[in-house]
Order: sequence, then C-alpha cells, then structure tokens
Amino acid sequence: MKKVTILLYTLLFLSLNNCISQEKTDSLTGKQIVTENEYLVQSVLWYQQSAEMRAVYYQTFNMAKIVLDDKLMRIRLSKPAALIVDIDETMLDNSPFETESIRSGKGYSNEYWMEWTSMEKAKPLPGAFDFVKHATEKGVEVFYISNRYLEELEETINNLKKYDFPNADTAHILLRKDRSDKTNRRNLVAETHVVVMLVGDNLADFSQDFANRGEDLGFNLVDEYKDNFGAIFIILPNPMYGEWSNAIYKYRRDLNDEEKDSVRKASLRGFEEK
Repeated sequence: MKKVTILLYTLLFLSLNNCISQEKTDSLTGKQIVTENEYLVQSVLWYQQSAEMRAVYYQTFNMAKIVLDDKLMRIRLSKPAALIVDIDETMLDNSPFETESIRSGKGYSNEYWMEWTSMEKAKPLPGAFDFVKHATEKGVEVFYISNRYLEELEETINNLKKYDFPNADTAHILLRKDRSDKTNRRNLVAETHVVVMLVGDNLADFSQDFANRGEDLGFNLVDEYKDNFGAIFIILPNPMYGEWSNAIYKYRRDLNDEEKDSVRKASLRGFEEK
C-alpha cells in the first residue's frame, strides 16, 4: 500500500510539474503571460464546437448554390464555366492543427504544418462537398487554388479524394510555388474558362488588392467591392488566422507573443470609440 501511495504522489508531482513547465511567467511579477497559442483557444473552440459555425457554413453554401444557378441561367458563356475555391478552412477543416499547436506550445512553421497535411486527415467543412458537387452537376469545372506548397500536392490530392471531391487532380489543384499571391493562378484559369464564382475564407482569395490593407485594415476596400460579395465573391468565416490578423500587427514579423497580445488589446474598441 505504501508503494502504491508513493507511486500516486510521484505521478501527481510529474503531472503538475509538466503543467507548470508549459506556463510562461513574468520573471519580475510572477504573473502568467498569455502566449500566442493560448490566444487561439477561443477561436478554435468556436470553430470546432459551436453549432453557429456549422449553420454559417451551411447557410453560405446554400446561398452560393442559388446565386450560381441564377448566374448560369442569366449569362451567356464564351468559354466553359469555372468555380475557384480555396482549400483550407474553405473546403477542408484544419482546426485540429491549431489544437495541437495550442497543446504543444509550438508556433507555426512550414515543417509543423506539413507534418499535419502529410497525415491527410483534414475533413470536409459543412456544406463544402455538396456545393462543389452541385457545381459540377451544373457543368461548372472546379479549380482549387491554395497556398499550400507544391511539396504538399500528393497529400492534398489524396485528402480531397478521400472524400470524393471532384477534380482532385494535378490539372485542377494549383498550389503555391513561391509567392502567396494567387493572381497568376487565377489568371491561368481565366485564360480557358469564365470564372463565375470564387469561394474563400480570406479576402486575398478574391483579389490581391486585399493583401496589404493599410491603416483602415481593408475596410474601405471591402466597401469598394461590396457589390461583389454574395454575387461572385463568397466569403467564409475564419477567426483562427489570416490576412486580417497580419493587418492588425501591421505586417510586422518581429513581434513576440507579449507584444502581439498588447497590439490585439489596443485594437479593441470600447463604448466611446469609433
């Protein structure tokens, strides 16, 4: 009995020590510092556990079907119709990667990301497969333009094929070679097709104009393009990452977790602020 008690205390100590070792504390005040990965918790929770998230995705894709059908009836096409969709957080759910980043304390890196994509475990997002299947049944050719790297092409094809996504092949999946700018890849599709709709979770999935958003975080640009949203641009929610967060940090790559936390809090608007 004594040996069992000692073993239990040892395990408890190791468990507590492990928890403590993952916390960051200020050396002067002793207060715990919120890390970048801890900041992700609420966003990932909403993305994974809220029924509202599922509802928004279903609603968006249902409305996109209606708009697409109406457009195909109204317009005369000089070339075959094409639908351009992003992959990550548009067709496939990568939130498990964010969960593991939180749990492990690791920051984002290409190597860590590719460790995830090599597993080919990303699942379809609510309504995504039904939407692209509907498009193909209407004679629209689906192209996937993603900023995954070319080294991930085989795994990406396998992941999409696992869930029977149409056109999951090298001719229709256009990944990033070096630059994140998708303009050339969109133009490549437009050379042979009429692009009737673009779907993504990031404004840069629609136009490179949104890549550098300036002091107003891109609000004026969105206002300029307002007639395109719901008509040709279909936007999906992603509270976990994206150009929106880069814009808040003013595209600075040298900020540490504490500095980012300060920027985020300073960007919040209170009662008397516009």
